[in-house]
Amino acid sequence: MNRRDLIKSGSLGLIASSFQPKIIKPKSNFTLCLNTSTIMRQNIGLVKELEMAAAAGFEGIEVWIRTLESFKMAGGNFSDVKKRASDLGIKIVNAIGFAAWMSDDPNVRGTALEQTKREMDMLQQIGCNKIAAPPFGVTTQKVKLELSAARYRDLCDIGSSMGVQPQLEIWGFSQNIHLVGQSLFIAAESGVPNTAILADVYHLHKGGSATTALSLIPSQQLEIFHMNDYPAEPKPETLTDAHRVMPGDGAAPINEIIKTLASKNKSMCLSLELFSEKYWAMPVKEVLAEGIDKMKRSVSLI
Repeated sequence: MNRRDLIKSGSLGLIASSFQPKIIKPKSNFTLCLNTSTIMRQNIGLVKELEMAAAAGFEGIEVWIRTLESFKMAGGNFSDVKKRASDLGIKIVNAIGFAAWMSDDPNVRGTALEQTKREMDMLQQIGCNKIAAPPFGVTTQKVKLELSAARYRDLCDIGSSMGVQPQLEIWGFSQNIHLVGQSLFIAAESGVPNTAILADVYHLHKGGSATTALSLIPSQQLEIFHMNDYPAEPKPETLTDAHRVMPGDGAAPINEIIKTLASKNKSMCLSLELFSEKYWAMPVKEVLAEGIDKMKRSVSLI
């Protein structure tokens, strides 16, 4: 091979190499969080929940309204909670409450909205700007989607005035909002520009939505996603919250779910939410160590 051929060959090699795709490992857009349902039966109290979740490596936490109420009744100061969370470097990302805002009964609905105001007031004080809005109180009776949208708007109006965003939660066992499509309809027809949908591995399966339905939820509407898993048996219609297991320990397509969520390319909280007698019987430290490990394994799937 002469010099000209060598130069030509080298040039072509350089040109070819410049077109080789670069292998870039995707950067996780997830924050790993703990829903305190996972350790609720241990009854360690609000501040201890924050401390142990942070120590285990969780970056965020979802607290329950009833835990806040117990803390308040015991003489606790919410400003201290806000400071403690800040000192620990853990964010209170959401609160789990049960207000019957979707009810067809105007009296029940009015009471629910007043309840929501009180709950949002507590959340303001601890620095939390989101609250779950499940179809509580209407699990067996059907409510028209158009009415549900209007009632969700009422809830969001309160939230807008108080700086707390209601997360429209999918409940697989409810006659209302058990499908992703129902949540999308309510969010769209509410007329609220900054709606949010709270989905869950277990509830998607229980309610009958395909995993691919997650791809239809706009990125800006998915800020928190509940992580868990479920066994292959029993069938969805007889599956209960008690059947939930750690991510990766069941039959759910966790890999597909994580990849779909990651493809939205936005910051998102993955929150571990279990209701297991097995884990409630264990020391909190052990539960959280296993939980954070299996959450990290799930995220590593991308």
